[in-house]
Amino acid sequence: IYQEYTDLWEPYGCDEVWMDVSGSCSLMGDGLTIAQDISRRIKSELGLTVSIGVSYNKIFAKLGSDYKKPDAITTMGREEYRTKAWPLPVGDLLYVGKSTERKLQSMGIRTIGELAQMEEKYLKSRFGKIGLVLHSFANGWDDSPVKREHTHAPIKSIGNSTTTPRDLETDEDVKIILYVLAESVAARLRENGFKCHVVEISVRDNALHHFTRQHKIDRPTNITSEIAQEAYRIFRATYQWEKPIRSLGVRGAELTLDHAYEQLDIFCDYTRREKQEKADAAVDEIRKRFGYFSIQRGLMYQDKLLSSLDAKGSHTVHPQGYFS
Repeated sequence: IYQEYTDLWEPYGCDEVWMDVSGSCSLMGDGLTIAQDISRRIKSELGLTVSIGVSYNKIFAKLGSDYKKPDAITTMGREEYRTKAWPLPVGDLLYVGKSTERKLQSMGIRTIGELAQMEEKYLKSRFGKIGLVLHSFANGWDDSPVKREHTHAPIKSIGNSTTTPRDLETDEDVKIILYVLAESVAARLRENGFKCHVVEISVRDNALHHFTRQHKIDRPTNITSEIAQEAYRIFRATYQWEKPIRSLGVRGAELTLDHAYEQLDIFCDYTRREKQEKADAAVDEIRKRFGYFSIQRGLMYQDKLLSSLDAKGSHTVHPQGYFS
């Protein structure tokens, strides 16, 4: 049904889609008219109800589709988003995960409108670039295009970074955060069917000096412990502890499919690697069923504040233009 209205439609999740119908309005009517026709057809042809958001950007269109359920059409135009979107809980905004929502609430930001009116400089100091992205979204400043199906750019790397809940002052502090981040990176590599040839870390101290270092590993991997150990090795080899650390990142790059042919290495303990892969798969399944904190490494109990981050759960994916 979607394809009869536009060839610009982008799947989101398993049962949602963004559509750009701006090129169809001269023939089919405005966005609201097209939404009403789509809703009618889905109900009559498929026997299903659908909630549709009509807006001038993807973020507010998604917000509109969640505004009323299960059978409604909500407009979120330039002249009305302040009255419709701004009073909503900040957690309703796309890409605000539970962890980010809790952090925003601890800062006194409970609605989308409060986020929109917060100073950008303050949000950047607390969240980094993601703070500016969320501020833009809350104000409706989203010009990311609707992509045609199957035109998504290939994934070139998978990473996570975090501003730590306190300054890191020892190698053990850093090790905890690197393992938290490596767990997220490795889990997302496995989810997407990849292994990485390169492990990269990024470090920012509390004076905001920043650097990145990377190393190409002997065998591609998506094993948590291998990524974490390599990240920690790079850190130990490069950081001199002139200042405490405020932010860390881990990234896997030069990706290859996890079922791709891999040259055998007589020095590799494949039995041990297979056990690690099975252990990671078991952890993935447990966390999927019972939540991230249902199972943790013993290392995490050394400092519950540093290990309180669910890097994967709070990780967000953003339109490419915001990071170019």
